[in-house]
Amino acid sequence: MSKIEGISEHQYIRYPDLAEAVVFITGGGSGIGAHLVGAFARQRARVAYVALHDEPGRSLCAALGERDGTEPYFERCDIRAIDTLQDCLRRVAERFGPVTVLINNAANDARHDVEHLSVEQWDQSIEINLRPFFFTAQAVVSGMSAAKRGSIINLGSNSANLGLAGYSAYVTAKAAIVGLTRALARELGGRNVRVNTLIPGWVMTVKQQALWVTPQALEQCLGEQCLKDTIRGEDIADAALFLASNSARMLTGQSLIVDGGRALT
Repeated sequence: MSKIEGISEHQYIRYPDLAEAVVFITGGGSGIGAHLVGAFARQRARVAYVALHDEPGRSLCAALGERDGTEPYFERCDIRAIDTLQDCLRRVAERFGPVTVLINNAANDARHDVEHLSVEQWDQSIEINLRPFFFTAQAVVSGMSAAKRGSIINLGSNSANLGLAGYSAYVTAKAAIVGLTRALARELGGRNVRVNTLIPGWVMTVKQQALWVTPQALEQCLGEQCLKDTIRGEDIADAALFLASNSARMLTGQSLIVDGGRALT
């Protein structure tokens, strides 16, 4: 893996309709989000993204500019501040035109136990892991309607499918995202806006490897997967490109699970 997540030699399928598409990604500075930014930049889309921390976001921007000849547009943003987040989306639309691909990716999977989680910590988890998904969609709907096309991709987690312990507020939010996706798909379908949930399994990001991956945990995960290989950020980006493209033009309100078949076991 490159020292900068998102910089990869992976050969993504080229989707001609994504060239020049305006793509907005939350949490794009690292982890899965960085791979999403890198994959859409490879499509020659006009990519904009926000991240909580400035340095990783700017480092990725510079690295992609060196690789592709054009830097994506980056702003630091705490997605809990809805007004700031929506202002950022407005600036992107003014700069590039209406956002036609929105990817709600940013999340925080902080661990906690049932006995010690405070009301404030619960609210903070929802503020990061669920609330922005609605309000980013709210901010782009009019532009997508004017463009007569749009794809909203909400990142879920197979932790909700599996009912994993140790972070119940996060799991709750990820389960709710599926319901939000289906509600938005029904409401926005008449405007030719598609809304889908992309559900990753355990992706071996730098953060996950630093905090949670142990030989025992990895062995258990692979034992529960049908496919006995680890999931990479590129695997999730491949699925997101498909969902964003015209190849998925009649796919909405659905959940695409990329977890190596773990939820089937």
